[in-house]
Amino acid sequence: MRIELQKRAGISPLFSMLSPLLAFALTNVFGGIMFMLLGKDPIEALYSFFIEPLTEVWSLHELAIKAAPLILIAVGLAVCYRGNTWNIGAEGQFTVGAITGSILPILVPDFHSFLVLPLMLVMGMIGGALYAAIPAFLKTRLNTNEILTSLMLVYVAQLFLDWLVRGAWRDPKGYNFPQSISFSPDAVLPEVLSSGRAHWAIVFAIVIAIVLWLVDRFTLKGFEISVLGRSERAGRFAGFSPSRMIWFSMMLSGALAGLAGISEVSGSIGHLQPTISPGYGFTAIIVAFLGRLNPLGIIVSGFVLALTYLGGEGAQLSIGISDKVTRVFQGLLLFFVLSADTVIHYKIRLVRQKVASTLTRSGT
Repeated sequence: MRIELQKRAGISPLFSMLSPLLAFALTNVFGGIMFMLLGKDPIEALYSFFIEPLTEVWSLHELAIKAAPLILIAVGLAVCYRGNTWNIGAEGQFTVGAITGSILPILVPDFHSFLVLPLMLVMGMIGGALYAAIPAFLKTRLNTNEILTSLMLVYVAQLFLDWLVRGAWRDPKGYNFPQSISFSPDAVLPEVLSSGRAHWAIVFAIVIAIVLWLVDRFTLKGFEISVLGRSERAGRFAGFSPSRMIWFSMMLSGALAGLAGISEVSGSIGHLQPTISPGYGFTAIIVAFLGRLNPLGIIVSGFVLALTYLGGEGAQLSIGISDKVTRVFQGLLLFFVLSADTVIHYKIRLVRQKVASTLTRSGT
């Protein structure tokens, strides 16, 4: 007996729209069960995750800080996924963007100008795009699986960052701590409001998401992404190039991940250190699918996933849970998002396999 998925002839628009809400509700139900098994009050735990972070003004600024990289990375990944290109290495592109964007404030610390910050952001985007170009080249030239190559390059980038901050870029006056020198004020991304920590990365994220939504809805490039994502053969007949789409989508997503990386380092941390991300590049995959690969939906889902990060940090203090619980919670959300979409778009059939045995005899 085997399980088969048969595409439904008609898909309910209502259920498709409600799918993320259903997934979120199921995540809360099973998350509550998980907290019960851990010996915690599920109501108190869910309150710590989703309500308590919204009760203070300062926490809203922290929410914006955590949502910005998730939205930036996820809108780039959505372009890849809609074009049927599977970039799983945004975490590595995030890291390389942070490294290349930090070249000026670390290697040329005496360069003070209003041009420093724009150059850092551009260099971060270029670094992320070029790093994403590696799996794009391997895919188009050697037909290598981009899932594997982009994922493996994540660990190369992280080890390279670790090597830099413990070696060539270590702050000589940093008491032997593995970190670079602190960025000068010219190299720090300013806050949006003077009354909080939220910086301009959240503005970049929302503006870019809106621009990509407009591109998707009203331009030929958006139509090309949609056609090639649904059928490569149909795209070829329309005159679209799958190879050029792989290059475009990978480098765009890499550039946005790189922008998220240098924005995080410049706006939130102020220097390079061995760990600059709690897993934004991987969590952004959940954000993209929870937002239905729609840039406007990704803005909402980015804040939801940012809330799990912020709530998880608060819950560690208020109810004494491990930081790994946040990862499990996010994993549950991705599981139910994909499960709900599967049930809505496909019929699940059980097919019995008949094994016929024939006895071959001599002369028959």
